[in-house]
Amino acid sequence: MKNIFNQAVVTETLNRIDKLTPESQALWGKMSVSKMLAHCNVAYELVYEDKHSNPNALMKFIIKLIAKDTVVGEKPYKKNTMTSPHFIITDEREFNKEKARLVDHITKTQHLGESYFDKKESHSFGVLTKGEWNNMFYKHLDHHLSQFGA
Repeated sequence: MKNIFNQAVVTETLNRIDKLTPESQALWGKMSVSKMLAHCNVAYELVYEDKHSNPNALMKFIIKLIAKDTVVGEKPYKKNTMTSPHFIITDEREFNKEKARLVDHITKTQHLGESYFDKKESHSFGVLTKGEWNNMFYKHLDHHLSQFGA
């Protein structure tokens, strides 16, 4: 798994994002490119913004049991994998705004660095290692950028 905290990987990822246009079409799935960018932003909103409600203790236990290994593990996502309700984007989004937000989130994450995230509590999975945070961030981005041929 590439390291999203590494400047070279961030540069490569931002270059992939820069290849997207409002007309980019998905190779699979139903999201528009603007919705995909907004969807990718949710992972960072859960860290940086107080925008989404926290799951209660029982729900957090269930989420950890069912999804944690899939989300933070090394194995890539399969096409058309189910997602959490927080990540479902139903309204249309503005491409340039969502793209700029995602670039800002990725850049901020890289600047904060691995040590900021090591042993940091996640919204749904409890305390994660820096490697688990990396896998969660990078794998999700890679999956959706590949979905749009970037």
